Formats: sequence, structure tokens, C-alpha cells
Amino acid sequence: MRTSAALVCLILSIACRAETPAGATGLQVGLAHVRAGAEEQVAGEMMRRYTFEPSAQPNVRFSPARPWLGEGELRVRVQNAMPWAVTLSIDVEGTTGAHLKATVGLPAGPPQTLVVPLHATAPRAFGMQAGPPMPVELGGQRVVLATTVEGASALEAIRAVQLSIPAPQAAQVLLVGTPGTGAGDTLRDAYAGIVDRYGQYTRGQWPEKVDGDAALRSAHERERAQLGRTAGDRRDGRPEGPTQTTGWFHAQKLRGRWQLVAPDGRPFFSLGVNAVVADGGRSYVQGREWMFASLPPATGPWRGFYGQGDSRRDTGAASGLAYNHGRWFDFYAANLYRVDGARWREAWRQRTRQRLGAWGFNTLGNWSDEAIARGHGLAYTRSINIAGDYANVATGYDWWGRMPDPFDPRFEAAAERAAAAATNGVRDDPWLLGYFADNELAWAAPGPQGRWALAIGTLRGEPRSPAKQAFLAMLERKYGDALRLGVAWGIGVTRWEALEPAGFEAPVPDEAHPAIAEDYSAWLRTYADRYFRTVAQALRRHDPHHLFLGGRFAVRTPEAVAACAQWCDVISINVYADLPQHGMDLAALHRLDKPVLVSEFSFGSTDRGPFAAGPVPVWNEAQRGEAYARFLAAAVADPAIVGAHWFQYADQPVTGRLLDGENAHFGLVGITDIPFGAFVKAVQSANADARKSP
Repeated sequence: MRTSAALVCLILSIACRAETPAGATGLQVGLAHVRAGAEEQVAGEMMRRYTFEPSAQPNVRFSPARPWLGEGELRVRVQNAMPWAVTLSIDVEGTTGAHLKATVGLPAGPPQTLVVPLHATAPRAFGMQAGPPMPVELGGQRVVLATTVEGASALEAIRAVQLSIPAPQAAQVLLVGTPGTGAGDTLRDAYAGIVDRYGQYTRGQWPEKVDGDAALRSAHERERAQLGRTAGDRRDGRPEGPTQTTGWFHAQKLRGRWQLVAPDGRPFFSLGVNAVVADGGRSYVQGREWMFASLPPATGPWRGFYGQGDSRRDTGAASGLAYNHGRWFDFYAANLYRVDGARWREAWRQRTRQRLGAWGFNTLGNWSDEAIARGHGLAYTRSINIAGDYANVATGYDWWGRMPDPFDPRFEAAAERAAAAATNGVRDDPWLLGYFADNELAWAAPGPQGRWALAIGTLRGEPRSPAKQAFLAMLERKYGDALRLGVAWGIGVTRWEALEPAGFEAPVPDEAHPAIAEDYSAWLRTYADRYFRTVAQALRRHDPHHLFLGGRFAVRTPEAVAACAQWCDVISINVYADLPQHGMDLAALHRLDKPVLVSEFSFGSTDRGPFAAGPVPVWNEAQRGEAYARFLAAAVADPAIVGAHWFQYADQPVTGRLLDGENAHFGLVGITDIPFGAFVKAVQSANADARKSP
């Protein structure tokens, strides 16, 4: 019988008998854009071959004759018969209609056990942003565990399990055994004992990994000898022009190109590194000691590497993060002690200073140990951290917290205090490049309407909110009568009092009511102007010499960037993209005619221990170096960009940093302070090219 081409989805059902841990006596198997082959024996077990055809979502659906209990975990043997990894989606459907969904990468190779916990979970429940890489050997079996499962907190019983491959472009073949549910805690097993005494991932291997104190010291001795043969040069080798010498770092436009100028009048492209600190290896251990194979005792010399912290915050970054307070251990600092003994901090500063010069860096970026730079001819930056009891505005994104309300007089006082603190002791230092204000404020939110989040959030605020009062006053000046506003915005408002209550649902801009976007845009600019003007004026009262380097934008609006251009000397943007032009609107920045500093960029991989690769992952360590070189070359070539700062100096802890559980391989060096040789060599070469570029 020929199948009609008009059918969108062909579903064939075949019956097969199988024993399952839940006691079901049979399975009904439904196929959608999947061809089922005969059963075959693979490594001593029976599996069926399924060919997933090119379509939107080819899938195999297993339905037990009697519902499985929704306890423990789903287990099924699977083999990827392709020579490449395949993305597999799993949908577990409960009898009440609730679902659990997960996605895993299924590597090519021998059969492996796919395990899906039957409850919602994520690595954040274990105190980190990314979970252990899969597959992993557990109990003598090769296991692919879904470490992230979304949906119901639990299922009473299971009606069906669906396996699908999202939109394959060619036929993909999997061999699948009989699924079933049962008791087990593979999730905990996957996280158990994952960190050794040096802070390294126990189940991985890579060239820089050490297996003892002797290997650790030997690696450092080899690098020390190599550094002794390397002459660092922090000067910018580009042709000099008629620059103005002021005795301070400043920005100057010359022959159509912005550039920084050093205190001695030399052109200066800022090649920086963020977070160059000796205490970045701290990770919470309290309550999850079982994750660590060999924690040092909290006595004797190791006592100083333990401490107490509390990272519980009402922010997006802290949401859902467990193991976020209590006792921590600093693996990085402990390794420095193993290498250099009691004088480890000063030895580290000297070694790091020498490394940065040898690798071609000329700037110590944000959140760094200034003792490395000050008095040693290395530029450095400072942060104006504005904190206080002033009002705030929620955008709905608020990753690091709500937006400060610059219309609150208490914000102005806080900015004054922060500027005084930031400038203390450095206002007369010519090697201070300049100051950043805050970091990655929530100027916008993700999504197509995210640009307007701050305006909508302002109107949603409490009646006493200074920002809301200022916004309503601005609207009243424009429209006079609230009815005119209601008509322009297409909302049923006739009195200004209707906008005052907390929770007011402001309209989303649309083509039929262009006034909404116009008014929101005007407010966003007013808000940003107030913020940057307040900080700039406070800074200038305390330090009239050094550069105001902007606000380290992440999510941002054109209005906020334009205000920054007006009040700051440099626009700083954290760019997480393969190239600068793919992470920011360079054409718009050129029109603003202000210098731009890439205050963060990074590329990570998962082949050196930490589980995450960051916002811009690459396949392996070699590609990190290639990506660095491409990004930096593009930055140097742009006439507005005056510097690029790498994030960050050292890898983050495997089990996550204190702040938010971030656990990525970003570093120039690992948790053992051993440089990643091939990557550093690529960085060194790219930095040398950047200093020579015209």
C-alpha cells in the first residue's frame, strides 16, 4: 500500500514484550518519521535499530501496558551508531499530563546507559552552573546522565517516554534497548568525588594536570626557567603620531582612529586581563564534602585557606543555587602555598607580573590585585562600586540585582562615597588607566521587547519610587491631560492617578501606537543621563585627571550607550561573541564618535577540567587560541576600539565560584597556577601582533 504524500506524520505501532523494573509486561512503540529494524544482539544485550529520518522531530515513543512508577530514574541502554555525536531529547510524560524533559549529547561508540532522574534538577542544585561532562564511568558502566531535567518536581506515574532527535539533516541511527524505571541515585554518584586535593576534576586527563606535589613543583620550576629566558615588552610598537603628553592616560583621535595615549605620550592599545587575584579559587564545601575526594584538614597550615561566606542574594545569578553559604576552601591559594611556602602571595605576585609582561599584556583589568601593577610600570584599573540603601527598579532580568534609582537623593550620596573610596590613594598615580562604574547593570532584558524593560519596570514600581515619580512628571509635562496619554498609548487611562499604583501594567510598544516607544526611549535616555552624570560629576570632584571608562555594559539600550558616550571618556562593553562586530553595534558606536574598550571577552572549552566553557564555547583548547587571535585582530583593526581585556586570569573552581557557582575554563592558568602552554603561546603571538598594528 502506498502512503499518501499528504500525511504530515506517519506513526507505526509495533508491540514488543519486555520486562521492566516497574513490572509492566509489554511496551507499545510508536514511530514518527522513524524506521524500526529487527532486534539484534549488541555486546551481549538485545537492542533494536531505529533510523531517525530528516524531519522536524523524528521520535520513538514507548508506552508501557501499565504505567511505570514515577520514582527513582529512567534507564535505557542506547548506542549511537553514527561516527559523530547526536543530540537526543527525552520527554517523560506522566499520567496526569505533566512532563519531564531533558536533552543530552550522545557520543559515538559502544552502548551506554542513558539515565534521566525522574524529577526536575539542574547543576545549580549542586552549587554550580554546569555539571560533569558525559559520558562517565559509574559502577563499571558507561553512563550518559541528564544533569538538567526541566518540568515537574515529580511524577506519580509514567504514561510514556519519547526519544527524539531535533531536526536531523540526514538519517541518524540509534540502537535502543528496553526502557524502564527503578530505584537509584546516579545523579549523586555523578557528582561524588569529582574534585581532588588540588581542585582538579578527578575523572579527566589533560597535559597540565598534576598527580602530586612533586609534579606541581616541577611544572612551576620548568615555567620559571622559561620565564627567565623571556623578555617582556609592554610598550605599544605602533607608529607614533603627534600625540599630546599630559602625564596621564587619555584618549585622542588621530587620523580618524581613536587611541589611548600613555602618560609619556606613546600610543597605548590596552591589552588587559581581568580578575588577576590569588583568592579566586574559593568554592563552598560545607554540606557537599562528598564531592571532594581529599580535602585538606582545617588545621595547621591549611587552616588559613578555609573561610566562611554567604552568597545568598535576591538576584538572577543566585536563583536556584544550592550550597551557596557556609565554609569554603581556596584551592588556588592552597596550591600557591604548596609551590612557594609561607611567602606564597608575594612569590605569586612577582611571578604573575613577570608572566603578564612576557605574554604581552600591558594592563591589569578589573577585580585584580593592584600590588602586581603599582610601582612596576603596569597600567591598572579601578571600579567605582556604588552601594547603599537607595531605591531601585526591577527590569525582570536583574541578573546581578535591580537597577539603582539615580533619581533617589540617596543614590547621589552613595555615588559620592564610592568615588571618594575608589580614588583614595591613586588619584595622583599616572599608571592608573581609569575607573569603571559598576558592572553589567540591567539596562535591558533579553528578548524582542527587552529594550523597554527598564521603562516598563519603572512604571510597575511603587508610587513612592523616585524614578516612577520622575517618569510620570515627564509624561505629564508632555501630555498635560492623562486622556491624551491614554489615546496615544491605546490604553483606558483618563486620570494620572491610574498610573500610580504598584504593579501598573504598562503597554508594550506596537506599530499602532508609536508614542509608546517614543516616550519609553525618552525615559531610557533620561534615566541613563541621570546615572552617568551623577557618577561622572562625583568622580571629577575627587579625581579630575583619570579616565572614566564607562559602565561595562552587558545587556544595554541605544539610549544608555549614548548617555555613556556623553558623560564618560570611554565606552566599555563586555563582548561575548566570536568577533567584536558580532557582539556590539560598531556602526552605531562609530556614529557616537567615542573610544570603545572591550572590558571583557573570553573563549572556553571543556577539555581542561572545569565543566563549563562560558558564553562563547569552542571545541577544544587549540581553538581557544585561534579564537583569541581572531577576536583581537578584529578589535585592533576597528578605528573605535582602544583595548581588549580577557576574562579571566585563572580557571574557576570545578564546583563553582562563591558568587554564583560559575565553573568555567576561562583561564590563562589552571587551578594549580600552571599556564595552559599552547593557549598562552597563541595569546603571546596575538598580543605581539596587536602592538605592531598601525
